Amino acid sequence: MSEPPRPAAADRPAFRLRSAGVDYVTPTGTATGIRDVTIDIPHAAMTVLAGPSGSGKSTLLRVLGLVEPLTAGSVEFDGTDVDRIDARMRRTLLRRRLGLVFQNPVDNLLPALSVGENLRAAAESAGQDCVPEEILAELGLDGTTSWRIGVLSGGQQQRLAFGCVLARRTDIVLADEPTSQLDKASAESVIAVVRDLERRGLTVVVTSHDPALIAVGSPVVRLHDGVVETGAQTTVAAVETVEEVPSDDTR
Repeated sequence: MSEPPRPAAADRPAFRLRSAGVDYVTPTGTATGIRDVTIDIPHAAMTVLAGPSGSGKSTLLRVLGLVEPLTAGSVEFDGTDVDRIDARMRRTLLRRRLGLVFQNPVDNLLPALSVGENLRAAAESAGQDCVPEEILAELGLDGTTSWRIGVLSGGQQQRLAFGCVLARRTDIVLADEPTSQLDKASAESVIAVVRDLERRGLTVVVTSHDPALIAVGSPVVRLHDGVVETGAQTTVAAVETVEEVPSDDTR
């Protein structure tokens, strides 16, 4: 492939999985990550992969992030079979189109760099330019450009992680339980940022067992023991009240 897949018509999903499965070989036998998953992930929406720990939601997110190969079935990214995407192109997609946000806030950032330097580094990795102060203002992190990562609260670090996605100008965001390690106030601030990404037209996929985050997802895909629950791909009514991104967190 000479060019990476690009967003297509609205009637084509960002990801299409058919009978997708992931098995792991362990010293005690074979363990199933996901099994017979058939779903479509739409563009320009916030899809929540919901389920308890061990349900397979993080495995499914890694499949969408092109870092976990299937052992059964198929997955398409913007109409292209992922098996046709070579290693070089996967790296390009991970830099330019797929923004990954990990569960532990600090894992998303470079502690040796300042807040502004993290944003610039993220932009440069995708061949982009950015103005850190503008992104930080959008995130409610005004005045933190020169701060070190270690002085930010967990919620501020996670918001900055999503800011790095904005700096790279990726159109797809994949976040693994972004509120799971935060207090309620910090989690609410992160949810507000995630919802803002959706309003901007980005394709957002998050895993979560947080009821507050699940409540604003549309669609919501519920998993249990690696399987999508019957009737679990549902659309949740949009929430009318839009929270403002707060300017600070409780540390």
